[in-house]
Amino acid sequence: MSTLRVIAGSARGQRLASVPGDVTRPITDRVKESLFNIIGMDIRESVFLDLFAGTGAVAIEALSRGAAWARLIDRHPQAIKTIRANLEKTRLAERAEVLLMDAFAALERPPDRQFDYVYIAPPQYKGIWKKALQVVDARPGWLTEDAWVIVQIHPVEVEEVSLQNLTQFDERRYGSTVLLFFIL
Repeated sequence: MSTLRVIAGSARGQRLASVPGDVTRPITDRVKESLFNIIGMDIRESVFLDLFAGTGAVAIEALSRGAAWARLIDRHPQAIKTIRANLEKTRLAERAEVLLMDAFAALERPPDRQFDYVYIAPPQYKGIWKKALQVVDARPGWLTEDAWVIVQIHPVEVEEVSLQNLTQFDERRYGSTVLLFFIL
């Protein structure tokens, strides 16, 4: 497996720890760089939600590039331990909240803030991405006006999803990864 690292911003070049075992699906540098090229400068001062945070690499990249604050959620204790270590190493912990809980349980709570970006990259091949997207769609109180919801999945997982509030506006393929982009 390739080494995880922060690509740009205040923590550029910092290596990130991986979560032991196979409970996470780390994003490749190529996909992460493409993702943040698409988001561009709008990441600055934004509020970012990473629902299946794994190593924390995506939210850490957002923070490194100037996001104001991020909430990282994962239900695996090893992932939470790794996220906290990566946030400390990159000196971004003060601008992040890390929650050990199920992403769906978190979304079922009343919204305590609104997010500009929601990143959904759950375990593969289980349809979890579709359920998570539908829950976010049904709970727009979590989203700012013009918020983006971004889904990272394997190409075989791509399918139409019935949504009421979100609209898909882009799809990008990078080898064995697809990024789907939705806007409120």
